Amino acid sequence: MNSTGLFPILIGGLLVNNFVLSQFLGICPFLGVSKKLNSAVGMSLAVIFVMMMATAVTWPIYTFILVPAGLGYLQTVAFILIIASLVQLVEIVLKRYVKPLYNALGIYLPLITTNCAVLGVTILNIDKGYGYLQSLVNTLGAGGGFLLAMVMFAGVRERLETADIPEGLKGLPSTLVAASLVSITFVGFQGLFGL
Repeated sequence: MNSTGLFPILIGGLLVNNFVLSQFLGICPFLGVSKKLNSAVGMSLAVIFVMMMATAVTWPIYTFILVPAGLGYLQTVAFILIIASLVQLVEIVLKRYVKPLYNALGIYLPLITTNCAVLGVTILNIDKGYGYLQSLVNTLGAGGGFLLAMVMFAGVRERLETADIPEGLKGLPSTLVAASLVSITFVGFQGLFGL
């Protein structure tokens, strides 16, 4: 078991090892759902919920079922099935109780199933040797980092809509330049806590 404290793990997931801006996981919703702040926050909260639930379920299944049975090699398949089930649950709840958010997220909500940030955090928790509580804290930090990246980028994109941009840079080119500049801001956190 990894002996890293909970606070460094939380800060590591939030800033230093930000899944979107440092590890480049979860780029699809980052670029697709970040046009408006409301949908960026809604998507981020859905991803955080799925990440937390996935970690809460996958860690014990891996530790207490797959490894003792010698089936650790099935971790990715098992994790994907668990994540897909959780996304279906979130989709049903949003469709029934938060219809505007469900409509705003559109195709990106089912894509949480294949969001590599969700799968990545569950696998990295195992690979880093985190215990159950450490895994949950790392997941909370990773989800918070996803939210932070989405909110920052949504703010940048909303400003870009009213900016006077040369014709050749409008649309995707300006979005990619803005994404790279937002990503560079997180380079300053490298080396924090030795993470």
